Parts: sequence; structure tokens; C-alpha cells
Amino acid sequence: MDIAGKNIVITGGARGLGRQYAVDMKQLGAKPYAIDLSQENLDALQEKYGIPGKVVDVSREQAVEEFFESYTAEHGAPHVLINNAGITADALLIKSKAGKIKKFDFSDWEKVVKVNLTGVFLCGREAAYQMVKHDVRGVIINISSISRAGNLGQTNYSATKSAVDAMTVTWAKELSRYGIRVGAIAPGYISTEMVEKIRPDLLEKIVRKIPMGRLGWMEEISQAAQFIISNDFFSGRVLEVDGGMRI
Repeated sequence: MDIAGKNIVITGGARGLGRQYAVDMKQLGAKPYAIDLSQENLDALQEKYGIPGKVVDVSREQAVEEFFESYTAEHGAPHVLINNAGITADALLIKSKAGKIKKFDFSDWEKVVKVNLTGVFLCGREAAYQMVKHDVRGVIINISSISRAGNLGQTNYSATKSAVDAMTVTWAKELSRYGIRVGAIAPGYISTEMVEKIRPDLLEKIVRKIPMGRLGWMEEISQAAQFIISNDFFSGRVLEVDGGMRI
């Protein structure tokens, strides 16, 4: 698929990796549209780059359905969905210290699953619905993570990213009959706002484990998305971009 001229919806698209996808896709001639929870970030994206967007809670079914209906009515069906929205709420399953035992908070489990898994499902379903309804041979890109294999302190995050991988393969098999390809990207540690909040001493230890000796750049993950869109034989696979690191 040629990127130029295509409608590209990006969830979590007003900051970090999402913003990088949006900016790069526009430079390649596409028509990116960001959805995000922050109106302030969306306004900044519009003002600086001329990229439109809307506040949408991807974890709410009605909100996602209404968005894709209204978006398609105004712009036409999406050609590409980049399912990027995601959050973390890290903690150990059980932590015992000084005789006190703390359990992983169920609310932290729920909120990560709602965004990282339910949100991916809802947006993928609605994008695919509009693509099929309007006979668009499209592409869905889900954003996984190096943590999909399991990572200390990330029971919730790792579980959602592993599930995203499984959905990617399932959707690729189901949607190929409609000419829709589905792939995923599993980034390693990338220089984003989220990673930069990691305690400096812990981040230094992480970087030492990366064979490339540095954090990844957001542009490098964006290039992976461009590859998936452009390569018409790529589907049902997870593209690892992690500098050679394995957790």
C-alpha cells in the first residue's frame, strides 16, 4: 500500500510514539488523524503540525463506535489504524517488606487491561468494520512490546501485550479474505516520555542490557510502521524492534 493520500487513524496519537507516527505519516503525504485523552496535546498537535484529532476514550465501546462512524462519514473509511494507545501501572504481584505484605492492586490490573487490551480490541473491530463496509483493503497495526514475553513488575502490561500478539495473528487470519492485513510492532526500550520517567539508575541498568548500547529512537519505530503499511505481503506477524535485547 502506498502511504501517500491514505487515511490513517492513530490512537494515543497526540504524544510520544503516537505523535511520531502522525508527523512522519503526514510528511509522507498521508492524512493522519489522532485520537487521545488529552485535548491540550491534541491542540498542540494541530497547532504545530496541522494534524487534526479528537478526544476519545478507547476503552469505552460507545465512544469508539461513535468516533469511527463520525470519522468515516467526514473523511471516508480509514485505510490504516495504528493501535498505539497504552498505559503502565507497574507493581510486583506480592511484595513483602518489614513484615508487611502488599498485593498487586486490582484497580491497576483493570485500568491497564481496559486501555491496552479492550481499547485495542474495540478500535480494531470498528476500524475493520468500516473497512469492510466501504470495501477498503486496509491495514491494522497493533503496538505490542518487548515485555510481551513477561517482565518483572509488569503482570498487567505483559499480559495485555501478549494478548495483543495473539489478537494480531487471529485478525490476520480472519480479515485476509477482505483484503485487510494485520501486523504488530514490539518495541524495546525507546526514548519516549514514558521511558524517560524510569528512575535514572534503573534506566542505566536497562541500557546496559541492550546489545546496541542505547535506547531506540521513536523514528525507528515509525519506520517499522511504514514498512508494515508498504509491504503488501506482511501480515500476521510481530515485528521486533528492540536493539537485540531479550527480556
